[in-house]
Amino acid sequence: MPIEYRIDHERRVIIAKGKGTFTSEDMFRYQQEAWSQPGVAGYNELVDMTEVTEIVDPSVENVRRLVQLSASMDPPDSHARFAIASPNKLMFGLGRLYETYRELDPKSTKAVRVFKTVREAMEFLGLEED
Repeated sequence: MPIEYRIDHERRVIIAKGKGTFTSEDMFRYQQEAWSQPGVAGYNELVDMTEVTEIVDPSVENVRRLVQLSASMDPPDSHARFAIASPNKLMFGLGRLYETYRELDPKSTKAVRVFKTVREAMEFLGLEED
């Protein structure tokens, strides 16, 4: 899978890293697989897109669908944070679109921000780099 993730229960965060060619289906699969794990509700999240070289099917509709799925998985009383690291202009723009749609979705409880670097994203989440 072009996206690998690990769950850090100690720091209550899921850290995902995209690599190579990336599709919306990869993100949907990651969302469903990672966030259906027991005990992760309310965790923070980091998605590192710095090693993604191409997005095959970028579209506003796919971003909107992903927001609907991910917001529906948010616990209603959570105040988790979600950081996206993406230096590429297209991916950064798609991340900002995701951020905007998340803010507009009434089911969304995560604070979403997009950054150019992993360091900035980690700071937003209150994490030190590994």
